[in-house]
Amino acid sequence: MFNARSFMKSAALAALTICLLGAAEVRAADPQRSGSLYERLGGAYPISVVVDRFIELLLVNDVLNANPAIRAARDRVPAAGLKFHVTALVCQQTGGPCKYTGRGMKDSHAHLHIGEKEWQAMLADFRRVLNNFGVPAKEQQELIAIVESTKKDIVIRN
Repeated sequence: MFNARSFMKSAALAALTICLLGAAEVRAADPQRSGSLYERLGGAYPISVVVDRFIELLLVNDVLNANPAIRAARDRVPAAGLKFHVTALVCQQTGGPCKYTGRGMKDSHAHLHIGEKEWQAMLADFRRVLNNFGVPAKEQQELIAIVESTKKDIVIRN
């Protein structure tokens, strides 16, 4: 007989184990290691763990939630789908094998009316997550540069 409670406990334990292993790989990234940023970050699993935590912080960010357009979009877009697309995008932009299939940054953000205040709040959460997972400084700088390269397509007001 199927026991939903046991299944959920097992699934939660498995997910936690995967997250902890992924996070350990991010922390263990060797700053002297060569290769693509994707390889230096440890691949898709550690990237997905960091993206998961990052999106979770964005979902409860008071500055972002004060923007009615962002709040409305959160009601329409499932967090899991957003995490999937952001993980694929980061994977692709860091030199990994993933292919981002979502809309462009301009198209997917224009209706959100994102300003400098929201942008800075997002960056603060991103830096916090990178620090919490022990991402080395060099890799953090490269990731921030990738994120900053999208600003012109995302921020539409000051």
